[in-house]
This record gives sequence, structure tokens and C-alpha cells, in this order.
Amino acid sequence: MNSNNIMVPQAKEAMAKFKMEAANAVGVNLKQGYNGDLTSKEAGSVGGQMVKKMIQAYENSIK
Repeated sequence: MNSNNIMVPQAKEAMAKFKMEAANAVGVNLKQGYNGDLTSKEAGSVGGQMVKKMIQAYENSIK
């Protein structure tokens, strides 16, 4: 089983929006659909920004 599947179908659009916001925050130009031309550094920056925002949201929710 692929662990990258979104378990809640309604969350797919929200995750796509979240990814675009994270990419804009770190200056990576994402396009809709396939982004296989990104460098590892760019992709890692987007993923890292997403994780950072998720951790911040969690920490704010437990305060």
C-alpha cells in the first residue's frame, strides 16, 4: 500500500492548495499537475515548508 494516498477524498483539494501556498512561500514555481522538472532542493523546500506549517498549527492547537 502506498502511504502517500490521501485517505479522505475531500482533503485532496485542500492539500493541493496547501502545497501551492507552501511553494509560493519558499519561491518555488509549481504548476497544476506534473512537476517532475523540480530539483530535489526545490521539492524538499516545499515539503519542508509544509511540515513546518503543520507543526506550527499543531503547537498552536495544544496551547
